[in-house]
Amino acid sequence: MTPESAGEHAPGLGQEAVGERERLARAALTRVLEPGDEHGGRWLRQVGAVELMRRLASRDGTAEELSGMTPKRLAGYRLRVGSAEPEGDLAAVAAVGGRLVCPGDREWPSQLDDLGDSRPTALWVRGRADLRLWALRSVAVVGARACTPYGAHMAASLASGLAELGWVVVSGAAYGVDGAAHRGALAAGGATMAVLACGVDVAYPRGHAELIGRVAEQGLVIGELPPSDHPTRSRFVLRNRVIAALTRGTVVVEAQYRSGSLVTARRAQQLGRFTMGVPGPATSGLSAGVHELLRGEGVLVTDASEVAELVGDIGDLAPARRGPLLPRDLLDAVCARILDALPSRGSVNARDIARTAGTGTDEALGKLYELHSLGFVERDGDGWRLTR
Repeated sequence: MTPESAGEHAPGLGQEAVGERERLARAALTRVLEPGDEHGGRWLRQVGAVELMRRLASRDGTAEELSGMTPKRLAGYRLRVGSAEPEGDLAAVAAVGGRLVCPGDREWPSQLDDLGDSRPTALWVRGRADLRLWALRSVAVVGARACTPYGAHMAASLASGLAELGWVVVSGAAYGVDGAAHRGALAAGGATMAVLACGVDVAYPRGHAELIGRVAEQGLVIGELPPSDHPTRSRFVLRNRVIAALTRGTVVVEAQYRSGSLVTARRAQQLGRFTMGVPGPATSGLSAGVHELLRGEGVLVTDASEVAELVGDIGDLAPARRGPLLPRDLLDAVCARILDALPSRGSVNARDIARTAGTGTDEALGKLYELHSLGFVERDGDGWRLTR
């Protein structure tokens, strides 16, 4: 069963295990807490979403009792609490065919819990497939926005190959490598997920509006930000931790030293996920970051089968790599020496061939007739020469 068919036919898809009050509270908190807010994550763990929202909204002094809370931080939270309308956000995401997936729901990917207190408060999801089931067998393909034609080709090739092997391709829907990865998976009729740094109803970048729409139709579009929220530089960086945690491994295709893709790869390493890189020209600045990654803990990969061998189950082996098999590779050692003893031009008698090859004359003669039968040599009067 493919990930796509598993998502379409999984029993209880979208089944909710979280209560309505909890869901509304978490929907509201996605407007109040920034992605990766560890203070907010710790408070969620300690008092729960409903109680945290109550404390942030009330003036009874209980919010000040939260460890790490400062007057400045509380003022910022309360400014956002006043504008939170969770019912409206849930209706807005439902209007585009989406939903809110919370920790505790059957669809929640438990591997995100590895992020600890920086775990997403909840995830806004567009698409029909089951997020948890798709994430179980997923690989991230990320890289430079201003990639070269080589980088775009490798990203698309890797993604289509992974899709054909039954893997879900995860990326960030950005220009360059991300877009090529999504298109490669879609072209192969495979499964792909886009993790956005904005609301799932926002097409960003605008030039990828059609692509994001196709991903939502054929795969999944997910994000931590509520509907209509727009991205910022910090949100892009924080989005990368979700890509790293959600997948079994991350492949980087072209990245400079300061690339955000390397942030994803390093976070994947910290989380115990596989980290891979596609090599490029040694003179290319766009591959410098990848090469630095490969000098450390990263594993060099060149195609989808090598990625699958690393992140897959026992038996998911890449085909053996070897050069072309030539007819003379099948000769035994003595025949090979006899053949090497013949000059490139002209002919030579069997005795001289035997002396050069280090064999007896009779043995050399016998091997010469074997080589003659195989088409390597031919008689030339009293001598032997290589077949033209």
